[in-house]
Amino acid sequence: MAPVVRVLTPRSITVASRFAARNPSFPLLTRYTTPKLRLPVTMDKDQSRGKSTEGLSEWKKRAPYRIHESNEDFPVRYEANCHCGRVKYQLKREEPLDSKLCHCSTCQTQHAAPFQWAAIFHKEDINFTNGHHDLEWYDPTSKSIEHKLPCKVRCSFCHSPIMDEGRNMILLFPSLIHLKTDEDKKFFKPRCHMFYGQRVMDIPDGLPKWDGLSNESNLIEDSPPDQVREHERKQEKEREERFNKGENK
Repeated sequence: MAPVVRVLTPRSITVASRFAARNPSFPLLTRYTTPKLRLPVTMDKDQSRGKSTEGLSEWKKRAPYRIHESNEDFPVRYEANCHCGRVKYQLKREEPLDSKLCHCSTCQTQHAAPFQWAAIFHKEDINFTNGHHDLEWYDPTSKSIEHKLPCKVRCSFCHSPIMDEGRNMILLFPSLIHLKTDEDKKFFKPRCHMFYGQRVMDIPDGLPKWDGLSNESNLIEDSPPDQVREHERKQEKEREERFNKGENK
C-alpha cells in the first residue's frame, strides 16, 4: 500500500520535527512533503533568442540591459532618466539611426498622446547606470506583462515610458534624454511620420508621412509633392554626407 502523502503546514512541521527527534528511524520524508512553490513568471521562451530566463536574472546580462563595466570602452554622449529618477541610462551614439513620429493607435494609447516620438538605437548603444531592476515590461500584442519582444518598457515606480524593445533595435524617447545644445536637438529631429493614416490630428510640417510603416506603405503628402520630395532628397543627402565622413557614431 502506498504511503499517505501529507502537505506540511507550519504547525505540522513543528510536530513532525519533534516526533522525528524522538524516533530517528521513522521514515519521515516518505510520509510528508512540502507544497511546490510557484515563482512569479517574468519571462518565457518566446523572448529574445528563444532563451528562457524564468526565475533567473539572465536578462540583466544581455543588451540592452547589461551594465557596462567601468573599464569598457563606452564614451558617454548623452544621459537620460525617468520622471522619478530611479531609472537612469547613458548613450554612446551621438546621432540616432533614425527618428520618427508614430501615430499608431497603440502608441497613442500607451503614451496618452497624439503620437510617439521615438529615436532608434542599437541595443549596445545604451548603458543603464541605475534602476534597470526597476523596469517592467508590457507586450501590447498579447496584453501581458511578460518579457516578449517586441515590448514596451517603463519604470515600475513612476511608470514613465523608457523605451520600446524590438528584436534587434530599441526605440528611445528623446524627451527623457538631456539634449543640451541645439546641435544635439538637431540630431534627434524627426525625419518622418509613421501610421499617419491613424492620426488624431494633422501636423502640416512638410515631413514625409507614411500611411503605415516608413518606406513600406503609401506616402501621404500634406504639401505640394515637389516640396516634399525635395525636402526628402536634401535631408537624405545631408545625412549620407555625415555617414560618409564618419560623423554619425
